[in-house]
Amino acid sequence: MVQLKTASASRLSKLRLAEENAMESDAGDKKNVLSPQEEIAKAAILAACDMLAKAGVTFVAVHFDGYGDDGATEKVKCFDSDDYEYAEHEPLAYDTSHLQEHFEALVPFGYENDCGGFGDVALDVTSRKLSVERNDRFEDYTTTTYEV
Repeated sequence: MVQLKTASASRLSKLRLAEENAMESDAGDKKNVLSPQEEIAKAAILAACDMLAKAGVTFVAVHFDGYGDDGATEKVKCFDSDDYEYAEHEPLAYDTSHLQEHFEALVPFGYENDCGGFGDVALDVTSRKLSVERNDRFEDYTTTTYEV
């Protein structure tokens, strides 16, 4: 019985490693390939950098969160901070509604499925770099077996 538990633990460990590698591979593939819609969105966002910089905006971001096949994307917000961290700084009162659709085009597909996920699409106005941070939630469990 002990050998069976050890073999099962070994298979479980290999399965988890395979899943982690698959998640890393999926994330890595996405950074190099954008759909035509995503390319258009990226170009539109980057085209707004000069106007945003003149208004004193240093970061523009949209936060997304969801689970159970339901998710929401917040309104695009502007910041004048040295860095961007969700809910760490007060947003500026600057109208970026014209960028909402473009930012939403860059929100990762399927983040709301199953246990869900959350993250941000953020523009560093000064460096003109767009980044997507996606955090996936997952379920895990442990099993304890003993004789009484």
